[in-house]
Amino acid sequence: MSDWRPTATREKLQRRAQMLAQARSFFAARQVMEVDTPVVVNAPVSDVHIQSAVVDLGDPLRPHFLHTSPEYAMKRLLAAGSGDIFQICHVVRGFERGPLHNTEFTLIEWYRIGFTLDQLMSEVEALVRELLGEAGTGFSSERVSYRDAFRRHLDLDPFTASEAQIEQLSRDLVWRDPGALTRDLLLDFLMATRVGPRLGEDSLTFVHGYPASQAALARLDPEDPRAALRFELYCEGIELANGFHELASATEQRARFESDLAERRQRRAAEHPLDERLLAALEAGLPDCCGVALGFDRVVMLATEAQSIDEVLPFPTERA
Repeated sequence: MSDWRPTATREKLQRRAQMLAQARSFFAARQVMEVDTPVVVNAPVSDVHIQSAVVDLGDPLRPHFLHTSPEYAMKRLLAAGSGDIFQICHVVRGFERGPLHNTEFTLIEWYRIGFTLDQLMSEVEALVRELLGEAGTGFSSERVSYRDAFRRHLDLDPFTASEAQIEQLSRDLVWRDPGALTRDLLLDFLMATRVGPRLGEDSLTFVHGYPASQAALARLDPEDPRAALRFELYCEGIELANGFHELASATEQRARFESDLAERRQRRAAEHPLDERLLAALEAGLPDCCGVALGFDRVVMLATEAQSIDEVLPFPTERA
C-alpha cells in the first residue's frame, strides 16, 4: 500500500505555518501589497537552465505551462502601476529533485520600486533573520563579489581566466563532452560544486556582481559592464535567494530571450514563443525597481535544522 502520510512532522508543519504568517506581517508592516497571479501561463521562461512543465488543457494547438516563477506576471502588474508588491506561491520546475530540490516548491517573490540592490539585500537579510528566529542568531552577515568568491575558494578570476584554466578546474564535468560546454556552463558547475557549498558558513553571505553573460533579467553594472546587478544569498552552503536590479529595456530583454532560444536550439531543447505580454509591459514602462525570489522551503529547512527539503514539505512530488 502506498504511504499516504506526510513527510513533515506536525512540529515542522506548525513552524512552516508560523513562518508564512511572519512573512506576511513583515511585508504588511512595510506596506508592500500581496498579489496573486496565475499558476497556468501562456508562455514559459526561455532560460536554458529552467524546464517549464507543459499543461494539457484540451487544446493541442495552444499549449499552456505551469509557471516557474511569478516574475513575468508581477512585472506586468508593476508596469500597470501596482506599486511595491510581493507574492507567496507554489512554482514548478522540471528536472529538479534532490535533498534541496522538489519539483514543486514555494517562493516568496517581491519587488521594490526605487530600491538599490544594496537596499534590497538589506531587506532580504531582515526577512530571513526574522523567519529564522533563534536559529539565525549566530549568523554573521557578509557581502562578497562573485569575482572575489571565486578568487577566495578557487584562486581563479572568473572574468579573466582562460578557457583552459576553467576547464581544468571543471575536469569532473569536462571529460563528458568538452565541446558542448560553454564558459558559463563551466562557471555554473564550479559555483554549484566548488564555490557555493563553501559560502555562508555561519553567515548570511550575499554574492553580487555576476558575469554579464549570466545577467538573466538584471541590468548590467554601469561602472563595470562585465558584471550584472544581480545577487544570490547563501547560508551554510545553501542558495536561498536570487535578486536583480530589474532590466527595463524591452529591446535588450528581447535580445536576451532570443539568445536563450538560439542556445536552446543548439542543445535541441524545447522552444516556445516569447512572452510578448511581458515585452509589451516593458515597452510601456517598467518603473525602476529591484526584485528577488526567496526559496521559502530552504529557509524552513535552516530554521528547523532539517537535512532534506522533504522534511519540511507535507507531500513531496512522489507522494502528491
